[in-house]
Amino acid sequence: MPEKKINKAVVCPMCGELSKAEVYTSVNATINSALRDKVLDGELFAWKCPSCGYSARLTYPILYNDMKNRFMVYLIPKIERFQLWDKALEEKYANLRNINKRVVSDFNSFKERIFIFESGLDDMAVELTKAVISQTVSKKLGGAAVKEGYLSMYDRENNTMGFTYFTGEEMTPYVQTARLEIYGKSKEIVEQFAIKDKKLKGFIKIDAEWADNILYRYKRARRIERLNKLKE
Repeated sequence: MPEKKINKAVVCPMCGELSKAEVYTSVNATINSALRDKVLDGELFAWKCPSCGYSARLTYPILYNDMKNRFMVYLIPKIERFQLWDKALEEKYANLRNINKRVVSDFNSFKERIFIFESGLDDMAVELTKAVISQTVSKKLGGAAVKEGYLSMYDRENNTMGFTYFTGEEMTPYVQTARLEIYGKSKEIVEQFAIKDKKLKGFIKIDAEWADNILYRYKRARRIERLNKLKE
């Protein structure tokens, strides 16, 4: 699947002028690595009004395909559905096997998912690790709300991964590192409690809500296990 471009009508939020912008609806990072760099640094989404010079980052649906690392990430701004079933898209790639397919709702999650899969990590286990570490961050900050978090560092040689969280009303960034043993434990939980999710077809949304649900099921199973031991 090569890259695909279309012309999109854009109304400038500053001056109100209508203009056209050439945007990518799909990108193949394996065929064109330069586009991969433009995605990650945001250049691919940069737009400048030809009338007043106002600059902005456009957000629109775009499919990112990495054949080498065997993953696809579909950015659909503000999507809330857990599973996206695109029949035409699924039929087009029906012969592909063992491809991680994800749908995300915002630009930061889009970049994070690419980083995760390029690093050879299991994004479900990363999301679970992120959720667990966020609880530690909240406690360190006196119970402050942790509203967003993204994997920002992975160092296999030093057995470390790091997350950048945005906390409190001011959305203050806070970086927290963790040993890869926590990620390893998360993988074990995923293998036990996310079996059905791993078998789903179509693009699925692996986010904080998904991680909270898996953690709930894991903790419930642990409680039941302890109760059964007490009854023995």
